[in-house]
Amino acid sequence: MNLIEFLQDLSIKGLKLWTDGGKLKTGGSQEVLTTDVIAQLKQYKSEILQLLKENPDIFQVHPLSYGQKGLWFLWQLSPHNHNYNVSFSVRIYSKVDITIWQQVFQALRERHPLLRSTFPKLGEQPIQQLHQHQALDFLQIDASSWSEEELNKKVIAAHRHPFNLETEPVMRVRWFTCSEQDHIMLLTIHHIALDGWSCDLITKELPQLYQAQLNGLEASLLPLKHSYQDYVSWQKELVEGQEGEQLWNYWQQKLGGELPVLNLPTDRPRPPIQTDNGGSYPFKLSEKLTEQLKELAQTEGATLYMILLAAFQVLLYRYTGQEDILVGSPTSGRTKAEFASIVGYFVDSVVMRADLSGNLSFRDFLYQVRQTVLGALAHQDYPFSLLVEKLQVERDSSRSPLFQACFVLQKFLESQDVQKVFFSSKTTLMNWGGLEVEPFVFDQYESQYDLFLEMVEEDSYLVGLLKYNADLFDEQTIARIAGHFQNLLEGIVNDPQ
Repeated sequence: MNLIEFLQDLSIKGLKLWTDGGKLKTGGSQEVLTTDVIAQLKQYKSEILQLLKENPDIFQVHPLSYGQKGLWFLWQLSPHNHNYNVSFSVRIYSKVDITIWQQVFQALRERHPLLRSTFPKLGEQPIQQLHQHQALDFLQIDASSWSEEELNKKVIAAHRHPFNLETEPVMRVRWFTCSEQDHIMLLTIHHIALDGWSCDLITKELPQLYQAQLNGLEASLLPLKHSYQDYVSWQKELVEGQEGEQLWNYWQQKLGGELPVLNLPTDRPRPPIQTDNGGSYPFKLSEKLTEQLKELAQTEGATLYMILLAAFQVLLYRYTGQEDILVGSPTSGRTKAEFASIVGYFVDSVVMRADLSGNLSFRDFLYQVRQTVLGALAHQDYPFSLLVEKLQVERDSSRSPLFQACFVLQKFLESQDVQKVFFSSKTTLMNWGGLEVEPFVFDQYESQYDLFLEMVEEDSYLVGLLKYNADLFDEQTIARIAGHFQNLLEGIVNDPQ
């Protein structure tokens, strides 16, 4: 282990090193300071002082969360994969000052340090390194001579360009200028540094930062009292403590023994290695059906989420004939209020196991689903990647581990009309920080599961997006599944018994 690795290892273990008036100071976790470590710090004191002077960033290293580690190892298996590139794109119909926008993104990275980090290795383990002076990856591209089709292709290609997590920034901006009053801003961030909730935060903060830079003012954003590192420390303590033991016991009991594999009838044979060619099929429930579903939820003491999940599990049972069904569901991973305003990778998955044996009525099955959901949410803090590891699930390279179907009912944070527009399929002109903009919509549907049903409330009706693995299913098959799901929902509201 060389000197830098030795010092980074101490830093990861919680020891802080800095200089004060030419003297080497230590702080943080003192139990790391064994006599051996103290002797080495004394021996290499002058080299350490020189390192701190030349490159203080090398000590800005931190451990990863369990979720980040999982993503990092997936990236290492397939570094050219764009599956975990998350993009936010908007078309701006206004004159803009590019320099101001560069300052806006600098300010965003100042506020959220994870956006100016890299993820190198220390020994065999990945770590996170924060950079104080990392150059902003911002490129302005002249698109004035392109057709709309060419523009679309180039934006998608820019979105899909792979990240090198070890050496390159995790955030980049590609600014396509079509004319003085027509621009596409494409912000792409690797999933290891953000999740859906973080996207919501960023779309809310960018226009505020823009207005502040434009007017030479300080942005009126609340200062952040906590960091992503606080979350990583909290998660580690939780997992290693008594509460972690209780959470693990719960999931071990729920998911012990041989677990079922979802055998949906596919249009083509399953490739030996899971692919990520995705497709998506949008559909919409009528206002009347949406209202009836909400009424049923109220009558049954359930939530809309529980009703839709139960119906989806019944649908999978009808398609497979399997009575033991596992469906995954993402959670925000932010059960503690202090993490609500931090950009980072918090999202995690819980597993909803359904027992459809015994010819139940929907009402009885809904009662079971309600208990399952409440139990899963009460135990959601146990990291999914650790769960997969500890359950010693037999890995099958052709399928995702534990579950192959996923369900989510998207909830936007309060005051999120802006975000709803950006994540909606409708192109609507709107005012965004004083600029006239509309979402620049393109497909970001790389498939990590066989089927992923995403529902969202838009106005007074529910909109669905059925994402699927396009190497397994044809679009008409998915259209049929979406139709059957709607028929099933209508049957349920008419006769839940």
